[in-house]
Amino acid sequence: MIMHKTLNQSRSRVVGHWTYQRRYTMDLPHQGYRAAAKPRARAVAPAGEPLLFEDTSSTVPPMASQGCYNMGYNMGGMTGGGATGGGPSNLFSDPMASAAVMYGSSLASQGKDMVNKEISRFMSVNKLKYFFAVDTKYVMKKLMLLMFPYTHQDWEVRYHRDTPLTPRHDVNAPDLYIPTMAFITYILLAGMALGIQKRFSPEVLGLCASTALVWVVIEVLLMLLGLYLLTVHSDLSTFDLLAYSGYKYVGMIFTVLCGLLFGSDGYFVALAWSSCALMFFIVRSLRMKILSSVSSDSIGAGASTKPRFRLYITMATAAFQPIIIYWLTSHLVR
Repeated sequence: MIMHKTLNQSRSRVVGHWTYQRRYTMDLPHQGYRAAAKPRARAVAPAGEPLLFEDTSSTVPPMASQGCYNMGYNMGGMTGGGATGGGPSNLFSDPMASAAVMYGSSLASQGKDMVNKEISRFMSVNKLKYFFAVDTKYVMKKLMLLMFPYTHQDWEVRYHRDTPLTPRHDVNAPDLYIPTMAFITYILLAGMALGIQKRFSPEVLGLCASTALVWVVIEVLLMLLGLYLLTVHSDLSTFDLLAYSGYKYVGMIFTVLCGLLFGSDGYFVALAWSSCALMFFIVRSLRMKILSSVSSDSIGAGASTKPRFRLYITMATAAFQPIIIYWLTSHLVR
């Protein structure tokens, strides 16, 4: 009886101990799950409202990832903010940087004024604009005048209050638009002619362009030197002489085209026509500028020689045009 009672007591203790351990081991994760689930239950959206994003603010990230995230964020804030976010504000708030910007802008303005001053010493921008004041009607009339000048009667340049009219209002006024466009067209046509003859190369084309430009500059310098040495006073400016000298490119284009289309016979016929037309145009145009000019020093002993010198300069300028046209176009047509 006593042994039976003792055995029951021991069995009760073992069962109780086992039950206690089982309840203890099962309560720990259950309590942790409930503790973690309570904030998620509070974050549920009310009924009737759509849940746009899942609320993960209550979940605790692992210690390792949290530490890396905080470290990267702090380092990004320290480095990135100074380089990008706070860079412009720090640049404009820095007195040394502001002084450097002001000094650089003042230097730039001084340099611009100096360049404009140096350009104004050699040429007037407003006067240069005058030679490019053209329109389509003027260009067509001027091209016809350059190729067929024999029927033109009035060669006098018109003035308005002692100021010459712009080229778009006076076909006799010299311009720089046609010489510039004709020069570019001549270079392109020369490249095409050399390409047809299998002789094209960038060096040859560059030599052709530089030669054509140098000849015009030499011609203008010779005219200025002749007018200065012979003390011939006229209202011709450097731009006027450059315009009259650049009109030869129109005849050069016509000559090269005829040479490419009709061979050597067409080339020489076009050369003769364009040379005669240009000579007639130069003589009639410069006659109104040089021969009719009256200078104060022409009265006296040298009065009889002054018109002769003006005539010599005009005829020499006109006779020089066919030589340059042949020199610059003969190698393009074979």
